Amino acid sequence: MSIDRLLSVMVRLRDPQTGCPWDREQTWVTIAPHTIEEAYELADAVQHGDAAQVRDELGDVLFQVVFQSRIAEEQGLFDFAAVANAISDKLERRHPHVFGAAQIAGVLEQSAAWEAHKAAERRDRGQGDRVLDGVTLGLPALTRAAKLGKRAARVGFDWPNPGGVLAKVEEEVVEMREAVISGDTAHVREELGDLLFSVVQAARHLGVDPEAALREANAKFERRFRDMETQLEAQGRSVLDATPAALEALWAQAKRNVG
Repeated sequence: MSIDRLLSVMVRLRDPQTGCPWDREQTWVTIAPHTIEEAYELADAVQHGDAAQVRDELGDVLFQVVFQSRIAEEQGLFDFAAVANAISDKLERRHPHVFGAAQIAGVLEQSAAWEAHKAAERRDRGQGDRVLDGVTLGLPALTRAAKLGKRAARVGFDWPNPGGVLAKVEEEVVEMREAVISGDTAHVREELGDLLFSVVQAARHLGVDPEAALREANAKFERRFRDMETQLEAQGRSVLDATPAALEALWAQAKRNVG
């Protein structure tokens, strides 16, 4: 089987005598950043819609799981089979309407049941039963802000509609301006954080993934900036030679050229 081949490759890479020196030295801690990076590269491949790239990036993510599992197996903790069985058990447990006799009417009811199962599992693990318990600290800040807002909304701590949260964003912009005028760096950082948090909650209310929205904005900025460089190169110039006014005009043209 393909997975057996991959597991065998991992064993060879970690072999104390004949394995790869770099792979042999890795630990859970040193590999974790690579795991996160591979997940982002997969998301980027999906964004571009390139099937071959998605396949390759899925393989890289799978390798990360195999790598972490092999490290655990060497320490006598668990192996890849235990990881696969654990997620299978969890999926069956959280889908009693598929693998059991429970009845679920629709997506909203399923989402509520899913969250209830997760809360029960956190209690069983001794992770607490408070509203914000279990929101992973390691998540990207935008994603974690959205999850925190979503959790608070479950108990009614939320704006009633998008208009309310957009008004909050406007309020935070005013406070941000006041902080800038004060010249207090710590206050600026605090108000900027409040503004970003409010923008994320606006995204949540509007049904927009803030991480995806920011990735798209990044891509748009990069696309337009590269077009500016292309325009200048056609004139035998570079961005280092252009005045701010010229760059502004080039930016306006780039928006027309590439959107």
